Amino acid sequence: MAPEDSAEAAPLLRSFERRFLAARALSSFPWQSLEEKLRDSSGSELLLDILQKTVKHPLCMKHPPSVKYAWSFLSELIRKPSGDSITLCESTAIISHGTTGLVTWNAALYLAEWAMENPAGFAHRTVLELGSGAGLTGLAICKMCRPRAYVFSDYHSHVLEQLQGNVLLNGLSLEPNVAALAQHPEHDTADAESPRVMVARVDWDVVTVPQLAAFQPDIVIAADVLYCPETVLSLVGVLQKLSACQKDQRVPDAYVAFTIRNPETCQLFTTELGRAGIPWEEVPRHDQKLFPYEEHSEMAILKLML
Repeated sequence: MAPEDSAEAAPLLRSFERRFLAARALSSFPWQSLEEKLRDSSGSELLLDILQKTVKHPLCMKHPPSVKYAWSFLSELIRKPSGDSITLCESTAIISHGTTGLVTWNAALYLAEWAMENPAGFAHRTVLELGSGAGLTGLAICKMCRPRAYVFSDYHSHVLEQLQGNVLLNGLSLEPNVAALAQHPEHDTADAESPRVMVARVDWDVVTVPQLAAFQPDIVIAADVLYCPETVLSLVGVLQKLSACQKDQRVPDAYVAFTIRNPETCQLFTTELGRAGIPWEEVPRHDQKLFPYEEHSEMAILKLML
């Protein structure tokens, strides 16, 4: 931000800082002044400055506010430059109904941030997400990156039910099947307001190449799915099947985001990728943090060359 812009923004930043540190009601924040400032300045730099004065403030890092308050604030902040927000219904328990897919994990936040920083990689393309969980990453991409179509997928019945609810909760309509997803050519234009969306049950161990190819994916993503050796092996298996899904004589791009909890599990993943003949490279880390994370979380995104 230019020095003159920084000086003009200083009172606004102080106002956000004081209200956030005091945990004031969100309605008391100077949102209208922020919107006016965003129209006249570099929005991304101003929003980063606000993040540094609020959720990234040293006092908040040491004594964080409630997760609910931080989420509500960030949802309102994201809404200002984009004109939109994401609403999620998720479980309050880490494991519920025998699955971890009913809550949002850190790598899903990290992948969503990366996608919002790189929207051109998703624009006017068909995205297949493996293990969508509560759906935050996909909803962020649908609202911010203008994909042509988006397929949320999981295998647990409770997760799929929650996914469908979250998609509808955010104003997106659901296609009933793959055939319907491939219709509506008017959505293929750059002027389409929202992507075609479907929620699909995909069991990595039994899904076939023709079933995956029917989605016609241009790009495949997954977040926080490396939580045990069995899952790693299943994931690599489905990635091998996806490598046979050619669209316009090319295979889809693939990105896998994960939190580095157990280095041995991560090592197993890269080892199995090598055995499957799938080259990979690590995506450069991004620094723009829009969401609150657990302390000391280390995350990574791998780009796979299927």
